[in-house]
Amino acid sequence: MRCSIGADGPIRPTLDAIEAMSLPELETHWQDTFGCPRPKGVKRRFLQRALADRVQAKNSRGMSRRTRKELEAVLVDGDTCIKPSKQLKPGTRLIREWNGVSHVVYVLEKGVAYNGKTFTSLSAVAREITAARWSGPRFFGI
Repeated sequence: MRCSIGADGPIRPTLDAIEAMSLPELETHWQDTFGCPRPKGVKRRFLQRALADRVQAKNSRGMSRRTRKELEAVLVDGDTCIKPSKQLKPGTRLIREWNGVSHVVYVLEKGVAYNGKTFTSLSAVAREITAARWSGPRFFGI
């Protein structure tokens, strides 16, 4: 299976090499590229795509100013990479399509509202929607 991020030319061999790397090799390459250990729980395919994206960004004109600012918001704390938590403000509306149905959640002062009910967390709403344990922020793309 080839890298899904399309690129040909001089960086193709580098992308092919990333695709062929074992998980320990990807972890080492991640450390060298981003200056911190790979985030826990991140699958091999994500590591490949993130590293391929970095190769392509360096080969092109680079990232947009907005993307660069977002990436600079990622902090290195000891031996783990962490992203500052984003507090959702009351009134924020989150929309997630699941199995062809759009689900709308409103952030309240305390908790969230979904389908006429109040929940203590986004994870509880994600569980209500999917009938499975999900990270609410991950499910809603936060």
